[in-house]
Amino acid sequence: MTHNVAVTTDSTTPLWRDTTLDHETRADALVAEMTLQEKVAQLFGVWVGASDEGGEVAPYQHEMEEVVDLDALLPHGLGQLTRPFGTAPVDPALGALSLLRTQRRIAAGNRFGIPAVAHEECLAGFAAWGATAYPVPLSWGATFDPALVRRMAGAIGQDMRSVGVHQGLAPVLDVVRDARWGRVEETIGEDPYLVGTLGTAYVQGLESAGIIATLKHFVGYSASRAGRNLAPVGMGPRERADVMLLPFEMALREGGARSVMHAYTDTDGVPSAADEQLLTGLLRDTWGFTGTVVADYFGVGFLKTLHGVAATWGEAAGAALSAGVDVELPTVKAFGQPLLDAVADGRVSEAVVDRALRRVLVQKAQLGLLDAGWDAVPPALTGAGLGDPGALRGTVALDTADRRALAREVAEQAVVLLRNDGTLPLAGPARIAVVGPTADTATAVLGCYAFPVHVGARHPEVPAGIELPTLVESLRAEFPDSEVVTAPGCGIDDSGTDGFAEAVELARGADVVVLALGDRAGLFGRGTSGEGCDAETLALPGVQEQLLDALLDAGTPVVLTLLAGRPYALGRAVRESAAVVQSFFPGEEGTPAIAGVLSGRVAPSGRLPVSIPNGPGAQPSTYLAARLGQVNEVSNIDPTPAFGFGHGLTYTSFDWSDLSVERAAVGTDGEAELAFTVRNSGDRDGTEVVQLYLHDPVASVVQPVQRLVGFVRLALAPGQAARVGVTVPADLASFTGRDGRRIVEPGELELRLGASSTDLRLTANVTLTGQVRVVDHTRRLHAGFGVTAP
Repeated sequence: MTHNVAVTTDSTTPLWRDTTLDHETRADALVAEMTLQEKVAQLFGVWVGASDEGGEVAPYQHEMEEVVDLDALLPHGLGQLTRPFGTAPVDPALGALSLLRTQRRIAAGNRFGIPAVAHEECLAGFAAWGATAYPVPLSWGATFDPALVRRMAGAIGQDMRSVGVHQGLAPVLDVVRDARWGRVEETIGEDPYLVGTLGTAYVQGLESAGIIATLKHFVGYSASRAGRNLAPVGMGPRERADVMLLPFEMALREGGARSVMHAYTDTDGVPSAADEQLLTGLLRDTWGFTGTVVADYFGVGFLKTLHGVAATWGEAAGAALSAGVDVELPTVKAFGQPLLDAVADGRVSEAVVDRALRRVLVQKAQLGLLDAGWDAVPPALTGAGLGDPGALRGTVALDTADRRALAREVAEQAVVLLRNDGTLPLAGPARIAVVGPTADTATAVLGCYAFPVHVGARHPEVPAGIELPTLVESLRAEFPDSEVVTAPGCGIDDSGTDGFAEAVELARGADVVVLALGDRAGLFGRGTSGEGCDAETLALPGVQEQLLDALLDAGTPVVLTLLAGRPYALGRAVRESAAVVQSFFPGEEGTPAIAGVLSGRVAPSGRLPVSIPNGPGAQPSTYLAARLGQVNEVSNIDPTPAFGFGHGLTYTSFDWSDLSVERAAVGTDGEAELAFTVRNSGDRDGTEVVQLYLHDPVASVVQPVQRLVGFVRLALAPGQAARVGVTVPADLASFTGRDGRRIVEPGELELRLGASSTDLRLTANVTLTGQVRVVDHTRRLHAGFGVTAP
C-alpha cells in the first residue's frame, strides 16, 4: 500500500513535526494525512500482559475476547498503552527500559513514527511495584490541607514522569452520598467544596510534573442506589449540579486538568458514556474543556452489555464517540473493527472520528510525542547503560527517604482524634495490649488501589517492595520502655470468636488496650472496602463489634484505633471507650503516624471528611441534608451522626471571640466581610481548622441546612492568637434554581464559623439585597481568608 507524503514546511520537515507551530495546527496537519484505520488506531489503548481469565483489577475484565496482538496493530499506530507498571510486579528500572523499548517499537511500526500515551493509576501514589504508598484520598480530605496535597501530587507526578508515564488516572472527585459504597476510600469526602478544593490541589501537583490528570468519574458514580457499585443513579438535576458537578468545575477551571473519565453509571436512564449533553454540551460547549475524554475501563462496551442502549459493538462505539468519548480504554473492543465497519457503512460519521482524533493528537503534541526527539531516555535512566538490563535492576528508587517523609506528613495530618477522656496522650504505660485484626497486618494501611493490594495480592511470591510497619511494630518503636503484647482476637470479616478469650486476658493484664479494628481492602468482593466491595450496613465487618464489647467489659481503658476505608458505626465505643482514633487507610507511614498521635509526639489535627454514623442502618445520610433529612417528628429514624463532618479533637483548646461584621448588607453581586479571633488557650501546640458554613433559611428551592464554603488551618502555640479576616462573595450562596439556572437570591443568610459542622462557635447574619442574579461556571468559588496577629 502506498500513502501520500505528509505536507512539509521545507523539503524534510512535516508540518506536524514543526515545533514552531501551535499544537492545533500540527494536529490538523497530521489528521489530514491519516487513513481511516490510522485515525481509529489513535483512539484506543492496548493492555499488554492483561489476563482475560478473570476480573482481577477491572470489572468484567474476563470479557476481553482475547489478548490483543500488538504486532498486528503496529502498522496503523496506537493511541495508548495501559498500565505498563501496574499490571504485574516489575523492577522500576527494568519497567522504564521496557516501556522505552515498547514505545520505540510502536513508533517504528507506523509511518508517522508516533508513540503511545502511557497511562497509570495514581490514586494513592504511583501504582507501581516499589513506589511510595501514600494515604488514600479520604485521608487527604481529613487533612483539610490543599498545599500538602499539592506537594504530594507533585511528588507522585515526578516519579511517574521519571520512568516514561504520561497520564495518571486520578483524582476521584465523586462526592460520598452513601457510605456503604465500596469506593468511599477513593473519595475525598462527603462535601463538594472540600472534594473540589483538595481535588484541584491534587490536579495542580500532578500537572506541574507534566502528567495529564484525569478527573473521575464524570459524573454521579457515587450516588448509585443503595451504595451498590455500578447501580443506577436516580438523582435530580439540582443534586447533580450543586453537589456532584462542583468538584469537576473547580478542578477544570482552577486545576487545569487535561483529561476526564466518564462514569460507569446511568443517571435517570442515560449512561454517562452516551450522554452528549454531559460530555459535549456541558463539559465542552459550556465549560470550554479542550482535553480528552477517556472511557472508564470497558465502559464503551458496557453500553451494549450492561446498559442495553446499543445492539452491537459498532453502535456502542458510535454512541460513545458522538457523545464525546475520545479514547476507549483499557484495550480495543468497540473502537476497533466494529467502528471501522460502522464508518464504512455510514452509521458513524468520519467527522466524529476526526473530532476525537484531533483532541488526542493535540495532547500528544503537548506531551512532545510528535517531536523528533520524543524518544529521549527518561530521567530515571539518564546516564544508565541500557544494553545490560541485568545491571539496571535496583537502580531506580521510587520510595526514597524524602517520599516516605512526605507520606508520613500526610498520614500524621490525616489522623482524626474522635474521642478522648484524657487517656491520650499515653504517658508511658508499663504494659500495652495491642488487640484486633488490623494490629499486626502489614497491608492494613493500604487501600484497594495501592500496588501491594491491587496487583501484589495476585503475586504472593513477590515481596511488597516497600516497608509496611504494622501497628504493633510502630507502637513498640514509639514506646520502647513499655511491654507490648498482642493478639488478633478475630479476623476482619469472619464469624469466629475463639480468639476473644486470649484478647480479654491480655487486656486485663495491661495498663491500656489499643484495639485495632477496620477493613481489608480488596477488589470485587475480596475485601470489606474497595471497588466492588459494598456493604449492606455500616456495622463493623464480621464480629469486630463483639470483640469491642468484650474488651470494654474487661475494665481496662480501651483506645479504639480504626484502619478503615469508610466510616463505621462504633457502638458502645462512642460513649465508653477511653479514646477513639480514626485513620482512613493511611499508607506506608500510617502506623508510625498513629503511634505518634497516641504518644503525643504528633499533635492530632485531622478532621472528619465524612460523618461517623450513630447506628449502622440510617443510610444514606451525609451532613448535607435538608431539614426533612435530619431528625424530625415525622420519622422514627434519627440520622444524627455520632461524630459530624469536620469533627476532630486536639490535645489543646481554642477560644473563639470578637466577631465583627464590617459588611452585613451587600448586593447579590457583592461580598460580606467579617473578622474574629482564635486563641490557643491550652498548654500544647495545636492546629484549629476554621470551617465556614453557609445557612440559607429561606430559598426558592430546598437547601441543605448548611454547607461548607471555606476553611483555613491555624497552627498556634500555647497562648498564641490569630485574627482571621474573611471575605465571602455572594456567589457562594448560589444554587440551581427551578429553571435550571444557577442564581443568587436576595434575603437573609447566616455565615456560621465553627470547629466542625456540629461545633459552631460564631454566627454572622448577612443580608443580600437587590435582584435575583444569574451566575455561571465563571462565578467566584472561594471565600478569602487573611490571618494576622490580633
